[in-house]
Amino acid sequence: MDVVLLFLDAANGKTHHHKFVVKSSSYSRLCSSKHILTVNGRFPGPTLKAQRGDKMVIKVHNKANYNITLHWHGVRQLRNPWSDGPEYITQCPIQPGNKYTYIFEFSTEEGTVWWHAHSGWARATIHGAIFVYPKPGSSYPFLQPYAEFSIILGEWWKRDVMKIPRTANLTGGEPILSDAYTINGEPGFLYSCSKKGTFNMLVEHGKTYLLRIISAVMDEELFFGIAHHKLILVGKDGSYTKPVETSYIMISPGQTMDLLLQANQPHGIYVMAARAYSSAFGASFDKTMTSAIVKYRGSDEQDTHPRRLPVFPHLPPYNRTQAGTDFTKQFRSLATKDHPTKVPIQVDTFLFFTISVNLLNCSDKPCSGPFGKRFSASFNNISFVMPQSIDILRAYYYKIPKVFEKNFPVKPRKEFNYTGDDLPNEFLTSSYGTKVMVLKYNASVELVLQGTNVLASDNHPVHLHGYSFYVVGSGFGNFNPKEDPLRYNLVDPPEESTVGVPKNGWVAIRFRANNPGVWLMHCHIERHQTWGMSMVFLVKNGASRHNKLRSPPHDLPTC
Repeated sequence: MDVVLLFLDAANGKTHHHKFVVKSSSYSRLCSSKHILTVNGRFPGPTLKAQRGDKMVIKVHNKANYNITLHWHGVRQLRNPWSDGPEYITQCPIQPGNKYTYIFEFSTEEGTVWWHAHSGWARATIHGAIFVYPKPGSSYPFLQPYAEFSIILGEWWKRDVMKIPRTANLTGGEPILSDAYTINGEPGFLYSCSKKGTFNMLVEHGKTYLLRIISAVMDEELFFGIAHHKLILVGKDGSYTKPVETSYIMISPGQTMDLLLQANQPHGIYVMAARAYSSAFGASFDKTMTSAIVKYRGSDEQDTHPRRLPVFPHLPPYNRTQAGTDFTKQFRSLATKDHPTKVPIQVDTFLFFTISVNLLNCSDKPCSGPFGKRFSASFNNISFVMPQSIDILRAYYYKIPKVFEKNFPVKPRKEFNYTGDDLPNEFLTSSYGTKVMVLKYNASVELVLQGTNVLASDNHPVHLHGYSFYVVGSGFGNFNPKEDPLRYNLVDPPEESTVGVPKNGWVAIRFRANNPGVWLMHCHIERHQTWGMSMVFLVKNGASRHNKLRSPPHDLPTC
C-alpha cells in the first residue's frame, strides 16, 4: 500500500524538463589546462531543484567520445530501475552521439541528493547537486534559512582522469593520487595558480544559511569545517536528522549532508577547508587541503584572496578514526509525525557480508600491487564481474540466460577472525563472478556489513541503489550476533543511502525490500569499486500491478 500512496503523491507534483549535453570542455586548474567531460560545459554540473512529489525528465545527449550513464544518487526510483543509471547493471551505456531520457520522481526524498556519471571514472567531473524542497504547504523541520549554498567537495587530477582505471588495471597497482581536492570545482588559494578561482561565500551577520554539502570525492573521506563557526547537521542523504552541533564533519564519498551555518562571528574573513581522513595502514592518499572563503558583508577587509595565511578550522588529524566516529555516532532520524521512522522491527531475512581488499596472482610478470600481485576487492570474498554485452536488468526482464547467477551467498563461505592481525594468506585471494542475491518482495531485511583486516582495513562508504535504509547499529571489531543486536537503535536510527563501515568494524542496516528491480550495492571509494567491491540485489515483483517492475522505456540504449 505504501508504494501506491507514494506514486499518488508523486503524480500530484510538477514535472521539470532539463537537457543535459555531455561533452568535452577545456578547464584550467593548477597552472595547466586539459579537456574534461562535462554536462552543458559546466564543472560542477547544473543544479536541479524540485519539491518532494515532483517529477524530473532529463534528456541526455552524449556528444563526448566515451560511453556514459548518469545515476541519481539517493533517489529511490520506485519500480523504475531503468532510470537508475549504473552501466551494465540497469542499462547499457549511452554511446557517443546517442540519446536517452531519464524519468524519475522524488517520492520520499527531501533535502539534498545528487547526480553523477556511473561509467568508468567519469563522475570525477560529471556531477551536480539536487535540491529537494518540502511539498507545497509543508516546511523545513527547522527555522527557514536566509539563503542556501551548494558545497560540492571533489578532486582534480592534472592527468586525463578517464585513463586512470585502465592504467591501474594494466599494472595491477593503485590508481594515481589526485593532485588537489576541490570546493565547487576550485582547489583554493593554498594550491599553485588557484588563488583567483577560490570559491567565495558572502554572508550577512545575524543570518542563518543552509549549506548543502556533497562529497563527489573519488577516493577519500574528508574532514570539513569553517574557522570559528559551529555547524548544525539537520539532514543526510535526502532525509532529515535531529540537530547535531559540531565544529567539523566527516563525510564519505557519495554522502550528502545538510548543515546550518549561523553567521554570528565578528565581521571578517574566515576559511572553509577540507582534507582527507585516511585510515588504511600503508595506503597512500592525497595529503593536500582544499579551501574557500567565507566573508561577512560589510567587512572592512576587501581582499577576498588573503595575502597572509588566515585562520583555518581545527580539523582532526588525517588518521583520527575516533574523530570520525564521534561525529557519525550522533546521527538520529527525526521520528516525528510529519517525518516518521519506519524501521522494520521483525526481520525475516538476515544477511552478513564481509568487505575486503584482496590480492590476486599475476599471470606472466609481477604486478605493481603488494608482493608483486594485483589488487582486488570483494563482498563475501567475491569480486564482482560486470557483464559487457548486456545489462543485468534487461537480462532479468527478458529472461536472457547465462548473464548472471542467482547464488550470491547470504554469508561468507568461511568464517574467520575478520578483524584479527596476521590473517592466513588463504583469505587474501577472492573469487570472481557476476552473482546477484534474490530477495522476495516486501522482505524485511537486516544486513550486517563487516569490515575485515584482509590485506588492510579501511573505512568503506557503502551505497545501496534504489533504497534508503536505517542504520540500527555499528561498532568496532567482529559483530557479535548475540550481544550487539541488544544495543540496536530501533526508535530513531538515521535513514541513509550511503553508510560508512568503520575501519575494522561493522554496521547493521535494515530495510524493507518493497522496490522491485535490479539494484547495485557498492563501495563508493572508486578504486575499490573498480577492483570489484560490488554486488547486486534482485528484488522480485509483488502481487499487485503497483508492486511490479515498470516496462522498459522505448529509447533504452543498446549495447
